[in-house]
Amino acid sequence: MKNILLHIHDDDEQGARLAVALDIARQANGHLSCIQVTPVEAFGGDPYGGLFGMAALIDTIHDQDKALRLATERRLASAGVAWDWRCFDGNVVETLIDQALLADVVVLSQPSTSRHGRPPAAIVGDVVLYARCPVLMVPQGQQQFDLAGPAVVAWNGSAESAHALRLALPVLTHAAGVHIVEVSDEAARVPASEAAQWLSRHGIAADVHDWPAKGRRISVALLHAASELGAAFMVMGAYGHSRLRETVLGGVTRELIASATVPLLMAH
Repeated sequence: MKNILLHIHDDDEQGARLAVALDIARQANGHLSCIQVTPVEAFGGDPYGGLFGMAALIDTIHDQDKALRLATERRLASAGVAWDWRCFDGNVVETLIDQALLADVVVLSQPSTSRHGRPPAAIVGDVVLYARCPVLMVPQGQQQFDLAGPAVVAWNGSAESAHALRLALPVLTHAAGVHIVEVSDEAARVPASEAAQWLSRHGIAADVHDWPAKGRRISVALLHAASELGAAFMVMGAYGHSRLRETVLGGVTRELIASATVPLLMAH
């Protein structure tokens, strides 16, 4: 986790998102890349004022972005980590995916349905489906991230869960303990014991848990397991696909993105 990509945007979770990214950078001795995107295409259909009105609106947005940058850079100057800042005009999701080609992780905030304040944009699903690196989703209000805390790996024997496990290896080497949790009524194509064996070959001891659903949705059972095991974060494969530009996420992935109370490290 040496190259940490952080989405910069003026929403109510920006401070928390930054705090988590800084925690990771400090603990991993990593570099923080701040990506600020002005979504100019969102103003392309402005019916008031034509091109002149659109240009004036974009100038106002740029001024607001500059104020956010100056305030954030003041915090970064005393943070004790290496960082750089990149500004773009364009589509937020596409820009983040392009900029993440050499990133080790992308830090985003959990979307919110709250009508109060400025909720973070619901871009997690789009980014995780196409980014070549894991996405760390920071839950609402989360202000810190402990790389050395216990980790839960959500396992169902799928290609997505195996891929997420491989990409999470640099993070799991820091964890105080790793718990592989399987919530299923059916036998996994690749059993959790094989995932534990794979980790052992990388010097990581993992405990395997067959966590009964007890009539609950899988997402609820996984969050219960994370709570019971004191997880600092959860690793999981993100299930879904895209129809043209519409993100279609699997039910468990969608529910965890909406309701997770621990950071989710996801890969598709």
